[in-house]
Amino acid sequence: MSHAFRAGLISLLLVSMPMLGACGKRDDAVSQAAQQDVVVGITAPGIEETKRIAQQAYIYGFPMIAAYKAMHEFNVDRASPQFKTGFNQVWNDSKTFTPKDTAIPTPNADTPYSMIQADLRAEPLVFCVPEVDKGRYFSVQLADLYSFNYGYAGSRTTGNVSGCYLVAGPNWKGDKPEGIAKVFRSETQFSLIIFRTQLFNAADIDNVKKVQADLLAEPLSTFLKQPAPPAAPAIDFLPFAGQNPFKTDFAATLDFLLQFAPVVAEEKELRAKFASIGIGPGKTFDFKDLSIEHKAAVGLAVKQGYEAIKKRRDKIGKDVNGWLIGAAFGDRAFFKGDYELRAAAALAGIYGNDAAEAMYPLAKTDNTGAALDGSKHRYTLTFGKNQLPPVNSFWSVTMYDGKTQLLIDNPINRYLINSPMLPQLKRNTDESLTLYIQKDSPGKGKEANWLPAPNGPIYMVMRLYWPKPTPPSILPPGTGSWKPPAVMQTQ
Repeated sequence: MSHAFRAGLISLLLVSMPMLGACGKRDDAVSQAAQQDVVVGITAPGIEETKRIAQQAYIYGFPMIAAYKAMHEFNVDRASPQFKTGFNQVWNDSKTFTPKDTAIPTPNADTPYSMIQADLRAEPLVFCVPEVDKGRYFSVQLADLYSFNYGYAGSRTTGNVSGCYLVAGPNWKGDKPEGIAKVFRSETQFSLIIFRTQLFNAADIDNVKKVQADLLAEPLSTFLKQPAPPAAPAIDFLPFAGQNPFKTDFAATLDFLLQFAPVVAEEKELRAKFASIGIGPGKTFDFKDLSIEHKAAVGLAVKQGYEAIKKRRDKIGKDVNGWLIGAAFGDRAFFKGDYELRAAAALAGIYGNDAAEAMYPLAKTDNTGAALDGSKHRYTLTFGKNQLPPVNSFWSVTMYDGKTQLLIDNPINRYLINSPMLPQLKRNTDESLTLYIQKDSPGKGKEANWLPAPNGPIYMVMRLYWPKPTPPSILPPGTGSWKPPAVMQTQ
């Protein structure tokens, strides 16, 4: 799913945020706090405090709304062109992502995906993986509605061995059953399980399909051959139309999602603040009875909240030769309460991996410091002899449209260049490797090394799967001994 998967996956997130007006039919954003607070005898916060809390709630809820967009398109809306399958079922994709996959930004085009959207309300879910041939990268990433990565299985963590794992929701109190290799505990009642299986080349696809065919998901009661517990109640899912859930309807969407995310101890005070303006499970949102001043304040909070997320996204990591290198994905402990970073990571590419699983250097500028733009310049990226990205698995360089963060159509249907392609790439006389980054073909003699670029802003991402932890290494993020080469402007 990152840069990551983008299910990894139209842009999931906003690419622009216009100023919200102070009046109008639906230019408000959060809740009916005033009337509800009067009913329960609580004094509603003043205008400035409402604005501050609304902005905080917007940043907190942004990745949850992004996760819900993917869930709604993949698992709820059967009329969506992105629909995959229902809940608690394995969905396999026997191809890599293309420009037609628009549910999430910066989709991973390296590895065919399998996914399970787990509904953990009634009981835990068991998933089983087969033995995967040695040398083939395979990973299972578990991400909750907050977008926290709370667990991994696969080549790096558990090896390529077969096994069954249990995923439990926040209300399950049981112990590890016999036959289960490990129990993963999600803080939310829905969780996305993302499987990545390495594809070496087009002829290798049948081997990937064999791995995918042996993936299994079933309720714990079925795994234990026991009677099933009562089914969870049906959900009246909120529609997800356009960008309103990220704008004027953000609070209503967050309110809906928080019912599936029980309060954890460290967030009690924060969630109480949200409740003071009407954001929380069981609330509803209608600002028609609020003053124009309150509506304007909340509209400004949404605008400023998004701008803060966007600014933080553009500053994730350290600039190394024009590449931003940093760690932006992980579990709750990794973020340490930095909700802005969590939101920025979701905007950059939700469902990215932990640094130990994959690193994602991002290039938006060339060696002169100018923004990458395929309509203005041609570029090269040259890895010196013995200077290819140091990984235990594989690496890639993927091209995206700088406006949408989506893959781009091009004459040769090539969206990336990766290490499995090395035998087909042409080396320089000194054994260095040069990639040609431009919108037009560099000529037949160089086309093997051509990474087609958009006719406009460029958003380019490296992926280093299972980066080597010892020098030369990209780890620790931003200070590692291996540094990506600069993107050189050639014209």
